[in-house]
Amino acid sequence: MQLTEIAFFTIDVTAQVDFYRRLLDRDPAVASTDMAIFMVGDTKLFIHRTYSPAPGDLPPENHTAFAVADLDAVCRALVARGLTLEVAPNDYYWGRSAYLRDPDGHLIELTQLSS
Repeated sequence: MQLTEIAFFTIDVTAQVDFYRRLLDRDPAVASTDMAIFMVGDTKLFIHRTYSPAPGDLPPENHTAFAVADLDAVCRALVARGLTLEVAPNDYYWGRSAYLRDPDGHLIELTQLSS
C-alpha cells in the first residue's frame, strides 16, 4: 500500500488553503473555490469544501487514502483477516475505491492504482 492522499473537508477552503500555503511555503498544485490540492512528495493534501450528502453519497469526512494494485483482491484479503468494509469496492468519477474505518473511527480509503 502506498499513502496517496490526506483529505480535509472544511466550510472555509480559503482559510485552509492560506494556512497550508504558509505551512508548506508553496501554492497548491490545483485550486478552485471548492477545493485545493497540495503535493507533499507523492502524497496529495486534498482540501475540499464540505457538503450535505445526498442519500447514498459518501460522507464529507476527513480521511486517509492508500493506493493498491488490485483493490478487489486487497479487500477480499482484508475481510479474510477480520476487517470490515464500510463501503465495498465501487467505481467513482475519480476511480475505483473502497472504505473502512480504523478502531478510532477514522475513515480509510483504499483506491485502485491507475494503470
